[in-house]
Amino acid sequence: MLKIKKILAPAKINLCLHVLGRRGDGYHDLAMLMQRVALYDRLTIELAPGDRVTVVCPGCELADNQSNIAERAAWLLLAHAGLQRDVSIRIAKHIPVAAGLGGGSSDAAAVLLALDELLALELPRAELLQLGVRLGADVPFFLYGQTAWATGIGERLQPWPGLPTVVLVLVNPGIAVSTAGVFQNLRLTHPGAIARIPRFPEGMNGLVRLLHNDLEVVTCQRHPVITTIKERLVACGANGALMSGSGPTVFGLFEERSHAEQAAGRLSAENGWWVKVVDPL
Repeated sequence: MLKIKKILAPAKINLCLHVLGRRGDGYHDLAMLMQRVALYDRLTIELAPGDRVTVVCPGCELADNQSNIAERAAWLLLAHAGLQRDVSIRIAKHIPVAAGLGGGSSDAAAVLLALDELLALELPRAELLQLGVRLGADVPFFLYGQTAWATGIGERLQPWPGLPTVVLVLVNPGIAVSTAGVFQNLRLTHPGAIARIPRFPEGMNGLVRLLHNDLEVVTCQRHPVITTIKERLVACGANGALMSGSGPTVFGLFEERSHAEQAAGRLSAENGWWVKVVDPL
């Protein structure tokens, strides 16, 4: 019997990203404030008798041999449940690839959630989080489903009350950035422990003071356009601007939607960059 599930996979931004040190397993210990935003990949997942997993993403080149994270997510959940099924995954991609917005990780989380429902497994969230971290450091955050302070490699999550009222302008210059490459070239000049969750900011000024990303130093050196985008966002009225994740997407914070839309129009017309106005979730 064919079962079908449609699900949205949101993007994320990092309001702050501190790299605390390199671990023995090759990962880095991080402290991050992570926020989902209303920019979505749209997934359609079909479940039928059989033993194959296929992924189709029109307009994207997908890696073969289970190296695609959405496909790996499906195989992982099937193996965990001890089941065999045909799983067909179709991804309508709206989140830019290799952009610091977590699109692949969000797709993987969406596959886990959809298959959990289609297979009527009702796995506890903690169990899904354990599966998610095996796929990628950002996957647990998307399974968590709320604004979070993330530590460890990103798998230890604590709720954060959320943002003051803001509108976000996302800007991507159309280049792809390798997260692994950025971390490999990061020199930690001020490692240390950041143990406390940031205090909930009172208004826009408090939020702007939180903005920080240790990875900017590497990505901006390789791609100076990111610094240019930050400067242009502020010049167009943003209260603050920051690169998300390992880049190259930059977000600007605005208090008024009309101002955000005016800035987005100017930046898109001037440079041909990919620009999107979005709300936090």
